[in-house]
Amino acid sequence: MRLALKSCTVRSWAAGDVASLVRHANNRRIWINLRDRFPYPYEKRDAQAFIKRMSTTQPETMFAIEVDGAAVGGIGFVVHEDVERVSAEVGYWLGEEFWGRGITTEALVALGQYAIARHGLTRLYALPFAYNTASSRVLEKAGYVLEARLRRSAVKDGQITDQLQYAYIVPAETSG
Repeated sequence: MRLALKSCTVRSWAAGDVASLVRHANNRRIWINLRDRFPYPYEKRDAQAFIKRMSTTQPETMFAIEVDGAAVGGIGFVVHEDVERVSAEVGYWLGEEFWGRGITTEALVALGQYAIARHGLTRLYALPFAYNTASSRVLEKAGYVLEARLRRSAVKDGQITDQLQYAYIVPAETSG
Protein backbone atom coordinates (compact mmCIF):
# COMPACT_ATOMS: atom_id res chain seq x y z
CA MET A 1 0.00 0.00 0.00
CA ARG A 2 1.21 3.50 -0.76
CA LEU A 3 -0.54 6.83 -0.13
CA ALA A 4 1.48 9.80 -1.41
CA LEU A 5 0.50 12.91 0.57
CA LYS A 6 1.78 16.51 0.71
CA SER A 7 4.10 16.18 3.70
CA CYS A 8 4.69 12.43 3.79
CA THR A 9 3.91 9.03 2.31
CA VAL A 10 2.03 6.33 4.18
CA ARG A 11 3.28 3.00 2.86
CA SER A 12 3.98 -0.63 3.58
CA TRP A 13 6.99 -1.41 5.76
CA ALA A 14 10.08 -2.64 3.90
CA ALA A 15 13.19 -4.60 4.92
CA GLY A 16 15.30 -1.52 4.21
CA ASP A 17 13.50 0.43 6.96
CA VAL A 18 15.36 -1.22 9.86
CA ALA A 19 18.04 1.44 10.47
CA SER A 20 15.64 4.37 10.14
CA LEU A 21 13.08 2.64 12.36
CA VAL A 22 15.65 2.11 15.11
CA ARG A 23 16.91 5.70 14.78
CA HIS A 24 13.46 7.25 15.21
CA ALA A 25 11.75 4.71 17.50
CA ASN A 26 14.50 4.48 20.12
CA ASN A 27 13.24 7.51 22.05
CA ARG A 28 11.73 7.52 25.52
CA ARG A 29 9.58 10.57 24.65
CA ILE A 30 7.88 8.43 21.99
CA TRP A 31 7.69 5.28 24.09
CA ILE A 32 6.01 7.04 27.03
CA ASN A 33 2.97 7.71 24.81
CA LEU A 34 2.59 4.22 23.34
CA ARG A 35 1.40 0.82 24.48
CA ASP A 36 3.92 -1.37 26.26
CA ARG A 37 4.23 -3.74 23.27
CA PHE A 38 6.33 -0.94 21.70
CA PRO A 39 9.73 -1.62 23.31
CA TYR A 40 12.18 0.80 24.84
CA PRO A 41 15.04 0.86 24.26
CA TYR A 42 14.13 0.07 20.63
CA GLU A 43 16.92 -2.02 19.14
CA LYS A 44 17.82 -3.45 15.75
CA ARG A 45 16.40 -6.87 16.64
CA ASP A 46 13.07 -5.21 17.56
CA ALA A 47 12.91 -3.48 14.18
CA GLN A 48 13.85 -6.64 12.30
CA ALA A 49 11.20 -8.72 14.11
CA PHE A 50 8.54 -6.05 13.60
CA ILE A 51 9.22 -5.66 9.88
CA LYS A 52 9.31 -9.44 9.40
CA ARG A 53 5.93 -9.72 11.16
CA MET A 54 4.48 -6.89 9.05
CA SER A 55 5.57 -8.61 5.82
CA THR A 56 3.31 -11.59 6.56
CA THR A 57 0.38 -10.01 8.41
CA GLN A 58 -2.89 -10.01 6.48
CA PRO A 59 -4.81 -7.88 6.14
CA GLU A 60 -2.11 -5.23 6.15
CA THR A 61 -3.06 -2.60 8.71
CA MET A 62 0.28 -1.21 9.99
CA PHE A 63 2.25 1.20 7.84
CA ALA A 64 5.36 3.37 7.77
CA ILE A 65 5.21 7.15 7.68
CA GLU A 66 7.91 8.15 5.21
CA VAL A 67 9.48 11.60 4.92
CA ASP A 68 12.26 12.34 2.42
CA GLY A 69 12.63 8.65 1.57
CA ALA A 70 13.02 7.41 5.17
CA ALA A 71 10.58 5.66 7.50
CA VAL A 72 10.28 8.14 10.39
CA GLY A 73 7.15 6.88 12.11
CA GLY A 74 4.36 4.37 12.09
CA ILE A 75 0.59 4.42 11.77
CA GLY A 76 -2.03 1.72 11.72
CA PHE A 77 -5.33 0.35 12.87
CA VAL A 78 -6.75 -2.77 14.50
CA VAL A 79 -10.06 -3.94 13.07
CA HIS A 80 -12.27 -5.54 15.67
CA GLU A 81 -14.22 -8.77 15.33
CA ASP A 82 -17.73 -10.00 16.03
CA VAL A 83 -20.29 -7.26 16.73
CA GLU A 84 -17.58 -4.58 16.74
CA ARG A 85 -16.32 -5.50 13.26
CA VAL A 86 -17.32 -2.02 11.97
CA SER A 87 -14.87 -0.36 14.40
CA ALA A 88 -11.10 -0.03 14.44
CA GLU A 89 -8.62 1.45 16.90
CA VAL A 90 -6.01 3.72 15.34
CA GLY A 91 -2.53 4.40 16.61
CA TYR A 92 0.52 6.30 15.43
CA TRP A 93 3.92 7.67 16.36
CA LEU A 94 6.39 10.00 14.66
CA GLY A 95 10.09 10.64 15.13
CA GLU A 96 10.63 13.61 17.43
CA GLU A 97 12.51 15.73 14.89
CA PHE A 98 9.32 15.75 12.76
CA TRP A 99 6.89 16.84 15.48
CA GLY A 100 4.82 19.98 14.99
CA ARG A 101 4.71 19.90 11.19
CA GLY A 102 1.21 18.46 10.65
CA ILE A 103 2.61 15.20 9.31
CA THR A 104 0.75 12.93 11.73
CA THR A 105 -2.57 14.71 11.18
CA GLU A 106 -2.24 14.38 7.40
CA ALA A 107 -1.26 10.71 7.69
CA LEU A 108 -4.14 10.00 10.10
CA VAL A 109 -6.76 11.54 7.80
CA ALA A 110 -5.47 9.54 4.82
CA LEU A 111 -5.20 6.32 6.79
CA GLY A 112 -8.74 6.79 8.09
CA GLN A 113 -10.12 7.20 4.57
CA TYR A 114 -8.22 4.09 3.47
CA ALA A 115 -9.36 1.99 6.45
CA ILE A 116 -13.01 3.01 6.09
CA ALA A 117 -13.08 2.28 2.34
CA ARG A 118 -11.08 -0.95 2.54
CA HIS A 119 -12.80 -2.50 5.58
CA GLY A 120 -16.30 -1.00 5.53
CA LEU A 121 -15.83 0.69 8.90
CA THR A 122 -18.27 3.09 10.54
CA ARG A 123 -16.09 4.14 13.45
CA LEU A 124 -12.41 4.82 14.10
CA TYR A 125 -11.21 5.57 17.60
CA ALA A 126 -8.07 6.25 19.59
CA LEU A 127 -7.20 6.06 23.28
CA PRO A 128 -4.31 8.45 23.99
CA PHE A 129 -3.09 8.84 27.54
CA ALA A 130 -4.67 11.95 29.07
CA TYR A 131 -1.24 13.57 29.52
CA ASN A 132 -0.52 13.31 25.77
CA THR A 133 -1.94 16.67 24.71
CA ALA A 134 -0.10 16.60 21.38
CA SER A 135 -1.92 13.42 20.36
CA SER A 136 -5.25 14.93 21.41
CA ARG A 137 -4.54 17.91 19.13
CA VAL A 138 -3.69 15.58 16.23
CA LEU A 139 -6.95 13.70 16.68
CA GLU A 140 -9.03 16.87 16.93
CA LYS A 141 -7.41 18.35 13.80
CA ALA A 142 -8.18 15.07 11.99
CA GLY A 143 -11.89 15.36 12.84
CA TYR A 144 -12.05 13.08 15.88
CA VAL A 145 -14.31 14.06 18.77
CA LEU A 146 -13.61 13.50 22.47
CA GLU A 147 -16.19 11.02 23.75
CA ALA A 148 -14.96 10.10 27.20
CA ARG A 149 -12.28 10.22 29.86
CA LEU A 150 -11.52 6.69 30.98
CA ARG A 151 -10.41 7.29 34.53
CA ARG A 152 -7.50 5.24 35.90
CA SER A 153 -7.83 2.87 32.92
CA ALA A 154 -4.18 2.25 32.07
CA VAL A 155 -0.73 1.90 33.53
CA LYS A 156 2.36 3.32 31.85
CA ASP A 157 5.86 3.48 33.25
CA GLY A 158 4.54 2.23 36.59
CA GLN A 159 1.94 5.01 36.90
CA ILE A 160 -1.83 4.62 36.73
CA THR A 161 -3.25 7.13 34.25
CA ASP A 162 -6.43 8.18 32.51
CA GLN A 163 -7.03 7.63 28.82
CA LEU A 164 -9.12 9.81 26.56
CA GLN A 165 -11.47 8.20 24.06
CA TYR A 166 -11.64 10.01 20.72
CA ALA A 167 -13.72 8.81 17.78
CA TYR A 168 -14.35 9.59 14.17
CA ILE A 169 -17.82 8.44 13.14
CA VAL A 170 -18.58 7.89 9.46
CA PRO A 171 -21.78 9.80 8.67
CA ALA A 172 -24.76 7.52 8.11
CA GLU A 173 -25.94 7.35 4.54
CA THR A 174 -29.18 9.18 3.99
CA SER A 175 -31.81 7.67 1.73
CA GLY A 176 -32.71 9.66 -1.39
